[in-house]
Amino acid sequence: MPRLRSLIAALAVGAVAVAGCTSSDDSDDGAASSSSAPGATGSPGGPQGGDTLARVRANGVVRCGSREDLPGFATLDPSGRHVGFDVEFCRVIAAGVLGDANAVELRTVATADRFTALQSGEIDVLVRNTTWTAQRDGTEGARFLHPTFYDGQGMMVAADSGIDELADLSGRVVCAAGGTTTEGNVATEFARLGLEPPEVLPFDSPDLIQQAFQADRCDGWTSDRSQLIGLRSRYPQGPDALVILEGTFSKEPLAPAVRDVDVAWAQAVEWSVFATIQAEEFGLTSENVESERTSTTDPNVQRFLGVPVDGAVLDPGLGLAPDFAFQIVSQVGNYGEIYDRTIGEPLGLERGLNALWTDGGLHYAPPYR
Repeated sequence: MPRLRSLIAALAVGAVAVAGCTSSDDSDDGAASSSSAPGATGSPGGPQGGDTLARVRANGVVRCGSREDLPGFATLDPSGRHVGFDVEFCRVIAAGVLGDANAVELRTVATADRFTALQSGEIDVLVRNTTWTAQRDGTEGARFLHPTFYDGQGMMVAADSGIDELADLSGRVVCAAGGTTTEGNVATEFARLGLEPPEVLPFDSPDLIQQAFQADRCDGWTSDRSQLIGLRSRYPQGPDALVILEGTFSKEPLAPAVRDVDVAWAQAVEWSVFATIQAEEFGLTSENVESERTSTTDPNVQRFLGVPVDGAVLDPGLGLAPDFAFQIVSQVGNYGEIYDRTIGEPLGLERGLNALWTDGGLHYAPPYR
């Protein structure tokens, strides 16, 4: 028995030593990797962390993955600043989590690299017109949140092409963005219609697709309808040179994504998005939220804006400050304001499915109580 006890003790010491070496080897460089940071555990940037909310607060900035080549959603203005619908939701997240909509570091990530950038910790959140699908949910290590935009795939052709409907493209050539859901959707839709599918030529960017289209390498140009509307608006020969065919042949819910392990961060990001939707339902805007905060007697609105109700401020445990919704609405606006100034008015894109549920749309925020 004494010899058995000695053996067990030796094994325990060895296990502790191995655990200590493993912990040391897994740490990354940088200030955020310090174990003294609030909530810091494991690697700050890699997939083991799961403590992004704490790191974002410690660093005072949200690293948001987006793009710079999609009109209405994410482009660069003449000064080189990122602007657009997706960019505004990056600002929403920063306002909700940090109280400062400008505390954002926009990082342009390529389509093929977006999930790698998320998994590696290069970005904290992906807000880049990315479709939530079962396969991506299950294999990309990503947790998708409430969609910011409900879209669907369409087809665009030259106005003088003689192509009037999808069936006219059977057996022809269609251009699409590579590494996206649009490639497979074309084959699926034509198979559903009992038609010979067109050949799909994939390209890395909208600019390359446009060049191929102008060189008559493809008869159709397929993407999300919102993208087609945006790209058509800046077509060199003018928007009238292109026609978007009738019909939508896929569901494309475009949603923010965080890493699967980031449960607390996911809650904070998702409820920041919900805040824009609920604010519009309450009739709160960037112009009136300040006065409503002090004058409203509606306990639902008071709770939402961080005002005490019956002497207590609601803290639902989401990792957000009590006034997070007020910060979002006052600094960025409600969902309708964001939509109108980025894609509604500039592109003439009607709300449709992106209206509130009270107006026949799909946007609905869970109750804040």
